[in-house]
Amino acid sequence: MTAMQPVIRPAVPADLGAVAEIFAHYVRHTVITFEETPPSVAAWHRRLDDLTAERLPFLVAELAGEVVGYAYAAPWRPKPAYRHTVENSIYLAPGRTGRGLGGALLKALLTACARTHVRQMIAVIADTGIDTSVALHRRFGFTDAGRLVAVGHKHGRRLDTVLMQRTLGHPPEGTHPG
Repeated sequence: MTAMQPVIRPAVPADLGAVAEIFAHYVRHTVITFEETPPSVAAWHRRLDDLTAERLPFLVAELAGEVVGYAYAAPWRPKPAYRHTVENSIYLAPGRTGRGLGGALLKALLTACARTHVRQMIAVIADTGIDTSVALHRRFGFTDAGRLVAVGHKHGRRLDTVLMQRTLGHPPEGTHPG
């Protein structure tokens, strides 16, 4: 008997309540996000609208009609020279980790971004002492790009972030690599 495969699809407004609930768990109970207050569903609607306007993917993973995870690519920095670089975010519902959903979402996100203007994807990973996210990104070709030491403080802990990076496709015309 094989496990049910997730449906990975673009997020729609009806998914955002589940997305907000998934993220709220990590905001309240973990240090993997540096957010301290869960964003409202209205804030998630604005994020979906903003990413859609930027032509960037916001995906959900669905099992048996339930949203069990999400991933999106957002602009890395607001300055125009960064326009071909995004930062990824991937979150799974509590109890849904370790089942390949993160890999399915990251693969779909990379594929979707490769069809756009995106040429670099950055992962900013809180160093919690558990390397699951780092290992996931390495499996998909991300390489170490640096570490920011003690840049976060949450739940009484000073936290580093690990930066990882992956090139997508070819550089836009008129640019040179490097």
